[in-house]
Amino acid sequence: MLIENPLNSTELAFPILECFHIVGFAIGIGTIAIVDFRLLDLGLRHQSPAQITKDMSLWTLIGLSVAVFAGLLIFSTDPDHYYLNLAFDFKMIMLALAILFYYTVHRKVVFSSDPSPRHGKLVACFSLILWASVIFGGIAIGFVAEGLNFN
Repeated sequence: MLIENPLNSTELAFPILECFHIVGFAIGIGTIAIVDFRLLDLGLRHQSPAQITKDMSLWTLIGLSVAVFAGLLIFSTDPDHYYLNLAFDFKMIMLALAILFYYTVHRKVVFSSDPSPRHGKLVACFSLILWASVIFGGIAIGFVAEGLNFN
């Protein structure tokens, strides 16, 4: 018995979900990037990275939650298209690493009592690379077919 996904019954479901997914990531990754830029000493010099993280933590969590939930719904529209796509696999690995890094190493450096500027800059660069990899992996999904075949 084949079960039809109700999200596939309307043309607007996918684009609306995609908008929520992108907005969620923009908010989540944007708030993390603001802290990373502060660690790189590129702005908001009147606030500590710890204070910015505290102020943004709810927005970060909401943004990432919306992005992940919308992403799961998008995945449900055509699971074969996604789990057989190497760009999707790359995106999921980078997402797991980025979230793990953010909630462990990144926060430890941000909230340390005496952070080394060098460590802060290294963590910020690595964080930005991880999150950019998630974004580029998502963009590549549309250009990579099953396996390594390019559309």
